[in-house]
Amino acid sequence: MEFSLTRMVQQQVDKAFGCANIPEYVQKILKCPKLVLEVNFPVKMDDGSYRCFKGFRCQYDNALGPTKGGVRYHPGVTREEVEALAAWMTWKCALADLPYGGAKGGVICDPLELSESELERLTRRFTTEIMPILSPHSDIPAPDVFTTSKTMAWMMDTFSMFKGYTEPAIVTGKPEVLGGSLGRKEATGHGVAIATRELYKKLGKSLKGATVSVQGFGNVGSYAALFLEEMGARIVAVSDYSAGLIDKDGLDLKELLDCREKHKCLAKYEKSEISPRDEVLYQDVDILIPAALENQIRKDNVENVKAGAISEGANGPTTPEADAVLEKKGIHVAPDILANAGGVIVSHLEWVQALSGLQWEEKEINDRLEKRLVAMFDKVWMKAQEKKISLRTAAYVVAIE
Repeated sequence: MEFSLTRMVQQQVDKAFGCANIPEYVQKILKCPKLVLEVNFPVKMDDGSYRCFKGFRCQYDNALGPTKGGVRYHPGVTREEVEALAAWMTWKCALADLPYGGAKGGVICDPLELSESELERLTRRFTTEIMPILSPHSDIPAPDVFTTSKTMAWMMDTFSMFKGYTEPAIVTGKPEVLGGSLGRKEATGHGVAIATRELYKKLGKSLKGATVSVQGFGNVGSYAALFLEEMGARIVAVSDYSAGLIDKDGLDLKELLDCREKHKCLAKYEKSEISPRDEVLYQDVDILIPAALENQIRKDNVENVKAGAISEGANGPTTPEADAVLEKKGIHVAPDILANAGGVIVSHLEWVQALSGLQWEEKEINDRLEKRLVAMFDKVWMKAQEKKISLRTAAYVVAIE
């Protein structure tokens, strides 16, 4: 059977519906996106030619408030992927008790092949195309795969130009000079580290000396690694789209970040043996952080996973079939809608600051993130113990209820 992201998220939700007393008609409503906008638009390239790009924006559910979710630039973007990611955002926001529904957007492109000026023109035109459904009180974009604070600045500026006034609350994850929040850039990775620490606490373990493998060394993976290192863990394997790096004695994260900044990839790093990028998934480590894309731990490779625990930095990295195997093997998983919720938690704080004209200190942001994530983890853990279900199913039950 061909892999399907929408089927995957529906299987996860159906499992939770079986543990929660939810009317059937509500279940049906929650299985369908409210709105999906598909756009095709031209962009002038640096050589004077034009290319047509396809983009999507899905607003999955707005029962709790305006929809919230990232915009990704990637060759593999599909309508189905965007719908599934918007569904996950819906459950993530509900679990975090935020006044948001879920959304997601994406453009089919390879940002590594585009110049900065081409990316700016693409972003501005895409923003123009989806602008009818955007506003601070209806749908608020944020960064995602291969998009950054600069992308959000272009989106905010384009929206503001058309409206005739500056609207900082239209996006989150923007530069601090434009009203972005302190602590937002590292928030998702920081949240992954907090969730990992809490999982280890519940298991009666300490992060001090724990070995960690990180798949994906972008914004989420790199900050998760940095914060886990601060907590006492040792990062022994990382990967990005270009290569994997493994060093049982521990990798120098500062040097890796310098390499990424200089060369835009890890394959140019010279102080460690280059390995196939998927090898980081199969390392015999205490903790595995899948922080790349979805569908990474599957039925065909899950038996090779040797980690003692998994904390999901990416959305949907583990298929339901693989989940069942991990559960049988006794591998505890901090699920995506819990572990990577730090980004949307701090995005909410940024949105509140923009609407109220305030700017909080970074310590206050981090304290609020810590407090909310720890409370979320406690609720999910208690629900899992009460109903004797996995942390993933418990997270969905808490979100649904």
